[in-house]
Amino acid sequence: MSGRRAARRTAFFLLYQWDLTGRPLGSLYEGDIDEYAQLLAEGVAQRAEELDAIVSAAADDWPADRLGTVERSVLRIAVHELDAGLVPPEVAIDEAVRLAKRYASEDAARLVNGILGRIVRERAA
Repeated sequence: MSGRRAARRTAFFLLYQWDLTGRPLGSLYEGDIDEYAQLLAEGVAQRAEELDAIVSAAADDWPADRLGTVERSVLRIAVHELDAGLVPPEVAIDEAVRLAKRYASEDAARLVNGILGRIVRERAA
């Protein structure tokens, strides 16, 4: 799992920079990019508006455009992985919370956990 975890972290950094700078995603690649990280980052970038709509619907008081860049990027990755069936829901949530806690704060991790938990519960219902 550490291979996917590292790839997910790479995808997060790429998407975070893409979201902040508005530069084309491909221009942010340096050196060899893990295939999973590249596919994940490109998939999220292509679906950013759709993913933001999913996040906004699940976060009544926190629409995606009001979230911090870290939280928004983490949530986009997790929802994309869920939609594509790349990981089980519990892995998507755990990894997203881990990223949010590491690169933002404990509060960001709780917010990410709550939003993703709601998305997973609504889909299971």
